[in-house]
Amino acid sequence: MATPGREAATYSEVQSSRLNVTLPLPSVLKAPFSVVDGPPSSSAGNPGEIEKLFPNLFGQPSVKLLPSDSSGALSSDQSLRIGVVLSGGQAPGGHNVICGIFDYLQERTKGSTLYGFRGGPAGIMKCKYVQLTTDFIYPYRNQGGFDMICSGRDKIETPEQFKQAEETAVKLNLDGLVVIGGDDSNTNACLLAENFRGKNLKTRVIGCPKTIDGDLKCKEVPTSFGFDTACKIYAEMIGNVMIDARSTGKYYHFVRLMGRAASHITLECALQTHPNITIIGEEVAAKKQTLKNVTDYITDVICKRAELGFNYGVILIPEGLIDFIPEVQQLISELNEILAHDVVDKEGNWKKKLRSQSHQLFEFLPQAIQEQLLLERDPHGNVQVAKIETEKMLIEMVETELEHRRSQGSYNKKFQGQSHFFGYEGRCGLPSSFDSNYCYALGYGAGALLHSGKTGLISSVGNLGAPVENWTVGGTALTSLMDVERRHGKFKPVIKKAMVELEGAPFKKFESVREDWAMKNRYVNPGPVQFVGKTADYINHTLMLELGAQA
Repeated sequence: MATPGREAATYSEVQSSRLNVTLPLPSVLKAPFSVVDGPPSSSAGNPGEIEKLFPNLFGQPSVKLLPSDSSGALSSDQSLRIGVVLSGGQAPGGHNVICGIFDYLQERTKGSTLYGFRGGPAGIMKCKYVQLTTDFIYPYRNQGGFDMICSGRDKIETPEQFKQAEETAVKLNLDGLVVIGGDDSNTNACLLAENFRGKNLKTRVIGCPKTIDGDLKCKEVPTSFGFDTACKIYAEMIGNVMIDARSTGKYYHFVRLMGRAASHITLECALQTHPNITIIGEEVAAKKQTLKNVTDYITDVICKRAELGFNYGVILIPEGLIDFIPEVQQLISELNEILAHDVVDKEGNWKKKLRSQSHQLFEFLPQAIQEQLLLERDPHGNVQVAKIETEKMLIEMVETELEHRRSQGSYNKKFQGQSHFFGYEGRCGLPSSFDSNYCYALGYGAGALLHSGKTGLISSVGNLGAPVENWTVGGTALTSLMDVERRHGKFKPVIKKAMVELEGAPFKKFESVREDWAMKNRYVNPGPVQFVGKTADYINHTLMLELGAQA
């Protein structure tokens, strides 16, 4: 029954217990339903340019699934041929999205076929796939990872690549394709939907919102899947570190958390665990803080805690912090330009091309960070932030500032910093009860959208603060999430990343308690993710606070 690498005999008792859990569905998906169009949509910005880029999709309505009598129900005699692809980094719950699609097809469209494209979008272009069956997918139900079909970061963007995708769609006679991914992947899904419609292909495309970073969301898409699980995993680890800090009484733990473009994970983990210091990148950017400002803030708290007899603490830092600091952004921009045209020589002649302020900042940084800033860029020309050890940089800078204060007599304690990076540990954990249910509903809903003939939508499940049976299901027009950026002289569509809103309920909650957390040890250790009992149904603080603010 199991596939290689997923043999049930190798599973822990917890994994095995999750395999046969029957997941609840929103009530609208358990009975006959109709798909109802909303009003015409626009875009998140630059509607004129988005309309030019998506002439066949722009303006189409988002939709809702509503209860219907059997006369208005979709025909179960229609068999469909559907493909599914995982795109981008892993997020807990991806397998359940696939299971939701599969179960919809099995239960609502008899005789249908589901193909899984292997290795991400490259699998579509190279027509590498596996037919998914009951036995094939069984070992992956409610399990973490993306290894059922694996993922990839390729994009379908050139004319040749679009042609390859068309050829695959025609060869497999696909009625639909589900793209499970983040903002870039769903932008790609929309481009595919536009291309297929423009070529009069019958293949329709639906997206699903995936990213542990939590930066793919809007009013209609309350959260991306994987965020809930990842934050709960990180929060357990942070809680353990907090107990260690209090037990030894001599270490400051600097914890860097995933999230290059937004600080949602860092904020959520703070709300769950109550650290002494939390740096939110969006606040740093809004206040135009310098690296020294951030260092001084951390050092001030350390000194004040020392006066209270606490020579230990826990500090949370978002992975993309340096991208939020204006002076560092300027330095990186200049370095990108230099590295694109010049060789970085040992003599340092290239440094003469830096502006005076950027040159001073570069020399101010620890040697290890200087070297990391000069590492090879990613395919988009960006600094590989995950390789920059911001937590170690801040430890060194705080040590230097404390030494200065020690020489002035304002600090007389020993400082010991411990660095941590919690990243990949959270991406493939067993999905929480919330993510298991949410992903299953997203996949089941995607099947319903394709069955009803929709394209260019992202599967949307709402009312998430209520019991699962009361969740709402629909599809949001992907073009309504888009804006444009000018790259290489051309307008490129992008789904706008959702940043931490400084006026939003989660940040406001954090802001109201952070001073208390700084001076008093209000540490909370949430413990491991639970699957039974009252706490198993808890949703993350960010989503709970945002839903409460909307109510």
